[in-house]
Amino acid sequence: MSARDYGLLAPAWAGTEAAELTDDTAFVQGMLDVEAAWVRVQGAAGLCPAEQVQRVQRAAQVRNYDLHELAQATPDGANALIPLLGMVRTRLSGEGAPVPAALHRGCTSQDIIDSALMLLAARTVPKIRAAVRRTATALAALAEEHRHTLCIARSLTQHALPTTFGLRAAKWLAALRAAAQRLDTLSFPLQFGGAAGTLASLDQFLSEDHDATSAELGAALAQELGLEYPLTPWHTNRQPILDLSSALGSVLAALGTLGADVLTAARPEVGELSEPHAAGTGGSSAMPQKRNPVHSILLREAALSSPGLISTLFTAAGTAVDERPDGSWHAEWSALRELLRLTGGAAEHAATLAEGLMVHPDKLERNLQLGGDAVLSERMVTVLADRYPGGAAAIRAEVVDALDGGPTLRQRLRRHLPVEQFSNAALDALFDPAGYLGSADRFISNTLSDFTTWKESWQSLS
Repeated sequence: MSARDYGLLAPAWAGTEAAELTDDTAFVQGMLDVEAAWVRVQGAAGLCPAEQVQRVQRAAQVRNYDLHELAQATPDGANALIPLLGMVRTRLSGEGAPVPAALHRGCTSQDIIDSALMLLAARTVPKIRAAVRRTATALAALAEEHRHTLCIARSLTQHALPTTFGLRAAKWLAALRAAAQRLDTLSFPLQFGGAAGTLASLDQFLSEDHDATSAELGAALAQELGLEYPLTPWHTNRQPILDLSSALGSVLAALGTLGADVLTAARPEVGELSEPHAAGTGGSSAMPQKRNPVHSILLREAALSSPGLISTLFTAAGTAVDERPDGSWHAEWSALRELLRLTGGAAEHAATLAEGLMVHPDKLERNLQLGGDAVLSERMVTVLADRYPGGAAAIRAEVVDALDGGPTLRQRLRRHLPVEQFSNAALDALFDPAGYLGSADRFISNTLSDFTTWKESWQSLS
């Protein structure tokens, strides 16, 4: 029987790299990696013989263990590390030699589990970053390509003012860029404090005629694992988890907005956007004609799923007590892993969506025209209030009357504006949506300039 969760009820991340990097096999291997790295560090410091180091390295392979058996034993200690260590020791003792004393020396379960979770995050976040950067690059191209493509802006679901599709894409990009900044500044600290966060057992051992210090060994372990060495253990200081979950949640929120906007625009009656078509995707089990916008749906699923997970992590952090939390620590594990999975999966779907998104300018223009003259009513009030009989209030009344039918707003205004005072050409220009875009072009330029700077920064590191 397999203990692996394949994600059949979680299509936002099923089958993605994030799923493989965070499954139970990866987590168990992460715990074994921490234990093995700690023994290697001790061996390098002369605290155990090379033969013991080699034995532990051979034993620290997840393929050696039955994860179903491990899962069944996990409730007995309320965490998976305790029975896993028992399995490792049994395997080592079966080799006809004592279990190496360096195994788990001076550590506690939380050291290994928290460090293993940081390893999983450190291995998954770069994949998320890469997909986010692909998405951002595609959005930047859309913003530039459609800088002057007119469309209708919507406010509270209703037609508002003219805008450009380029600005809409730039806004998606700006949100994703802000979220990516949080990803780029994340740290993944080692957890290393011993039973009560004092490293008392390790320090006691080292005080018995050993030159190494626990600070030196801790720093070496962090380096061995590619994690950061913190100033103190963080057993009940859960800020590393909160920083990580906040960053992941920000990415999911930005991608959720992208997905929701595409879902609206891809409705056949709106028709402004289409998802990329690929064989085998978007089909219906019953209706052959349907092409479902699956990437956007999965972005929305991820965005809707993440707040509860983040709430769990913040609640757990706020109720962490003593030197090891009783239950709140345990509540973090599945929530954090699911956030990593959701963000990794959503980032992959977003990259595919953005890179293949089809924009239909004719439908954008059609929907802009649906609002008629009324979409420029704000401009009429701003420009004509001082010269129109009755001022701004009269213009607003004309707008309301025009919405009820009869003459258009342009025709109504023309009746009360002397041609010699305001020519037909001037009035036509006033109703040109391309002339009422405000700072849209500047905002696009600002966003693209910031994106270029960001892109140069990540390219310089590659």
